[in-house]
Amino acid sequence: MRETNIERKTKETDIVLHLLVEGSGMSTITTGVPFFDHMLEAFARHGLFDLSIKAIGDLAVDAHHTVEDVGIVLGQGFTQCLGDKKGITRFGDAMVPMDEALVLVVVDISGRGQLHWDVALPIEFIGSFDTSLFKEFLIALASNAGLTLHVRGLAGENSHHIIEATAKAIARALSAAVAIDPRVGDWVPSTKGSI
Repeated sequence: MRETNIERKTKETDIVLHLLVEGSGMSTITTGVPFFDHMLEAFARHGLFDLSIKAIGDLAVDAHHTVEDVGIVLGQGFTQCLGDKKGITRFGDAMVPMDEALVLVVVDISGRGQLHWDVALPIEFIGSFDTSLFKEFLIALASNAGLTLHVRGLAGENSHHIIEATAKAIARALSAAVAIDPRVGDWVPSTKGSI
C-alpha cells in the first residue's frame, strides 16, 4: 500500500496530510476555505484516493498561503507514496465535462514538475474563493509531485463548473498515471532508468 503522512508548519500555515493512493475516494478535508475543500473532496473521490487534510492558515491575510501550501504538501505526499516509481503507468489523461464546461488534463509523472495551463475563468471569485488560486495550487502540486501537467479548458461559461471539471479530470488522469502496470514489472518507465 502506497501511503504517507506529512506535516508542514510555517509562520503562515500548519498542515497535516494523510494520503493513501490505493484508496476508495474517502476524504476528510478542513482548510478553512469552503470551495477549496469541495474541490479537494472531488479530487479524492474521482481519483479514488483516501485523503485527509487539516490546514490552518493565515486566512485573515487571504487564502493564498493556505491553498498553495496544501498543493505543496499534497505533491510531497504523492512523491513519497510513489518512491522510485517502479512499475507505475506514468502517463494518464482525462476529459471531464460538467454541464457546459469541458476540461482536458494530461499528466506525465516526469520528475520535472511543471504546469501548462490554458483555462479561462470568467469570474474572479466563487463565494470568497479567488479563482486565480486554483492555478497556484496546481503549480505547487505539479512542482512537488514532479508532474508535467497540461490543463486545457475546452468549453465553459461558469467558473465553478470549469474548476470542478478540472479537479475531477486531474484526479482521474493522476489515478491512471500512478496505477501499477503489471507489464512494467520491477522497472522504472523511462529509458533513463529513473524519473
